[in-house]
Amino acid sequence: MKKEIQILVVFALAIGFSNCNNAQQKVTKSATEQSAEPIKRQQLVDDRTETFVDSEGETFQKIKKSAKEWKKELNREEFNVLREAGTERAFTGDLLKNNKKGVYTCRGCQLPLFSSDTKFKSGTGWPSFYQPIDKKYVGEIADNKYGWNRVEVVCNRCDGHLGHVFEDGPEPTGLRYCINSVSLDFVEE
Repeated sequence: MKKEIQILVVFALAIGFSNCNNAQQKVTKSATEQSAEPIKRQQLVDDRTETFVDSEGETFQKIKKSAKEWKKELNREEFNVLREAGTERAFTGDLLKNNKKGVYTCRGCQLPLFSSDTKFKSGTGWPSFYQPIDKKYVGEIADNKYGWNRVEVVCNRCDGHLGHVFEDGPEPTGLRYCINSVSLDFVEE
């Protein structure tokens, strides 16, 4: 009986990884397609500018802190996801079923990232959005870990890991920003 359960678990995992891999093969045009050689996360983060300007002309300064400083501000799970590119377990995030009107901000630096108007139910287990408030607020990094070609999404102000973006979202963009709840705060309207 125990061996049968183990076989079923392995089979279920194989099917799940196969389905995830099929969805993840559709990635946005980003660092993955711009370069034949994938860019390492740390290299891209270090090469970014110290300031950036949003679509309304507002200038934001980059936030740089040591791991020790981040550990003082974030709990263990927040640190794991935002600073170490971890992932919260599916269907466990406190913002997954949030239906209130407002703005989702970066938990690390409070940069406004996504509007509740662009949130949709994807069924994936993480909050999903079809576009950020401003494209310059999120960075995209090639993520080829685990044999998948994915695009990691990070906060452009503090370089915190948010999640990934895929090309299987709804119109008008066709994108699905699959974001960890633990990477976000919510400011209600």
